[in-house]
Amino acid sequence: MYNVTDLIKKSLEGERLNAEEIVYLLSFSPDSPEGYEIIKAGALLSRKLSNNVAEVHGQFALNLAPCPADCKFCSFASINKVFTESKELSITEAINYALDFEKNSECSSIYIMTTANYDFGKFIEYSTEIKKHLKPETILIANIGDQPLNNAIRMKEAGFTGVYHAVRMGEGRDNKLTKNIRLKSIENFKSAGLLVGTCVEPIGLEHTMEEIAEKILIAADINPVFSGAMRRINIPGSELSKFPMVSELKMAQIVAVTRLATPHNVIGNCTHEPNPLGIFAGANLIWAESGANPRDIKEKTEESRGFSVARCADMLEDMGWNVLKGGSAYFSK
Repeated sequence: MYNVTDLIKKSLEGERLNAEEIVYLLSFSPDSPEGYEIIKAGALLSRKLSNNVAEVHGQFALNLAPCPADCKFCSFASINKVFTESKELSITEAINYALDFEKNSECSSIYIMTTANYDFGKFIEYSTEIKKHLKPETILIANIGDQPLNNAIRMKEAGFTGVYHAVRMGEGRDNKLTKNIRLKSIENFKSAGLLVGTCVEPIGLEHTMEEIAEKILIAADINPVFSGAMRRINIPGSELSKFPMVSELKMAQIVAVTRLATPHNVIGNCTHEPNPLGIFAGANLIWAESGANPRDIKEKTEESRGFSVARCADMLEDMGWNVLKGGSAYFSK
């Protein structure tokens, strides 16, 4: 029989937790004594590993379009019929979004996002031009669809330091992709010299503790620069909207368990969307967002769900974190 205190001790000593042990930690109610013990342990470990320094990263999207990958949890999915027309930023608009993030020293890296069907040649063209207008030390991260090795190499040559890529909850069941496709892309990115950040996402009440544990271990095994946990946001009218969203308190517990189950060399522990409970439980990375957002039904998320860099930094500081100024420590391995 497992014991919460013993499993926490095992994690703090740097030993890996197995799937059954992770499920055990996830199984408690977050407002139980055990739940609070888990949240406390994850929070303290995260602060220790990162010297109590947190980061804000910024993301903007190059396009907004119905996406054929049909991820049921995404507002871009063709099947969800939220966005029925394709719209793209001009190169000037894209550069200005990037410059808006760069001018804030508390934005430690800039993510350029597209839908899975965005033209890769145009992505490289835009990214190369954006890079020319930024300071040499500004870190660019890509958040795009699955790619072969030759495309990953072109991304590295265009000036990207890393990518965000994840094996999502319900991969192959709630979309037209598969776990193997996602893992192959991660392998390609790493082979090209790109650093990979990931997350256990998007978590909903429809997911079992076993599936969450599986994804925590998959994320840990790819040796990312950060991992973490994110909840699914209900998209109105989508098939998954029949399931309630996970509470922020339960997500705080999942963020803490993810930290406890991830190797200590992975310093970053993210959550999304930004929220005080997740940050309190050990999330030391959150995102500011502009433009299109796969969790939003508005074309400009900065006018809706998206947080500004300043708002993210204030939230982290309010939870007792020191916010990094300058380039991301996670993507400076």
